[in-house]
Amino acid sequence: NGNGKKNTQDQLKQTKVEEESVDQKRDPAEGKEIPAAEANKLEEKQFDVRVEQVYIGTSMLRCVRVLSSVCPPQVNVTETNPGSYLSAAEIPLSRLYICMAGVFFIAALVWVYTLMKHRYSVFKIHWLMAALAFTKSISLVFHSINYHFINTQGRPIEGWAVMYYITHLLKGALLFITLALIGTGWAFVKYILSDKEKKIFMIVIPLQVLANVAYIIIESTEEGSSEYNLWKEILFLVDLICCGAILFPVVWSIRHLQEASSTDGKAAMNLEKLKLFRHYYVMIVCYIYFTRIIAILLKVTMPFQWQWCYEFLVEVSTLIFFVMTGYKFRPASNNPYLQLPQDEEDVEMDEVVTESGALEGISKVKKTLNGRERQKESTL
Repeated sequence: NGNGKKNTQDQLKQTKVEEESVDQKRDPAEGKEIPAAEANKLEEKQFDVRVEQVYIGTSMLRCVRVLSSVCPPQVNVTETNPGSYLSAAEIPLSRLYICMAGVFFIAALVWVYTLMKHRYSVFKIHWLMAALAFTKSISLVFHSINYHFINTQGRPIEGWAVMYYITHLLKGALLFITLALIGTGWAFVKYILSDKEKKIFMIVIPLQVLANVAYIIIESTEEGSSEYNLWKEILFLVDLICCGAILFPVVWSIRHLQEASSTDGKAAMNLEKLKLFRHYYVMIVCYIYFTRIIAILLKVTMPFQWQWCYEFLVEVSTLIFFVMTGYKFRPASNNPYLQLPQDEEDVEMDEVVTESGALEGISKVKKTLNGRERQKESTL
């Protein structure tokens, strides 16, 4: 009986403590007991401070009810520079791209004027080079517009962004196709591509599509995401593979010209062509080395506000490479590719000229080696 009475008293004390915890609470600042009504008001005002407090009994249920009835706080952060949503390194890019677009457009017009001036010595590859220059200019225009809207509104306009991605894809494909065709000597030395040269195109073109897809994903994702780092590595690897594959046709053309200069009688002309292809090989290597390695090293070492100079160096080096390639392979009479044969034995005749009197007064067409210029002479 004594033990039962003691247990009953303990239960009554515990029940009384629980009831007091429901009716009264302590002020966390002063440690004083306050009524339950005032405690509820304090919870509504300081719910964010007292979220981590532990309650027993029904007070825990009351705490859950208060927290569920209050919306969680939301914070909107807008980071801007003075008058711009871009970072300090990207603010000049809009003006840079539109200026370089104008320079590439002027270079394309000069190239078209050169083709029209020497129209009888123009090959299809020359018009492909003109299309590449115009596509590069249009791509830079859309790129500038895309950065302009990001600069002024804080987000890109989907239509302009899609146009930029399309022109960027076309520019990349045209660039590597043109470089590969020039490297194989198509239209300058031969009109037919070998099987191994066709395989180069079958490898380079799909890789360029993959590289542009990786570039688009990088442009549209955040730098901190896992996809960004993955596609950045894919872009770098695929770009290097494409650049290395472009060098193979140039090496094959150099070997072909070396063999031809030692076997046929046109050693002087073949040596001139061989010199051009060697220069072209050096130009491609310098362009790849500068835009893929040196420019990136300069970007890493430059101060943050000057990192836009990386894009400037890449665009200027691309312009110089285009101009030098056009100058080396220009359609002109003094170009070693288009020189007329010096000896009479080098002239290919369509038919043998006879001394028959029936053919007197009939003119004959004589073709030169390049197949483009014709001259008439009277038969005897």
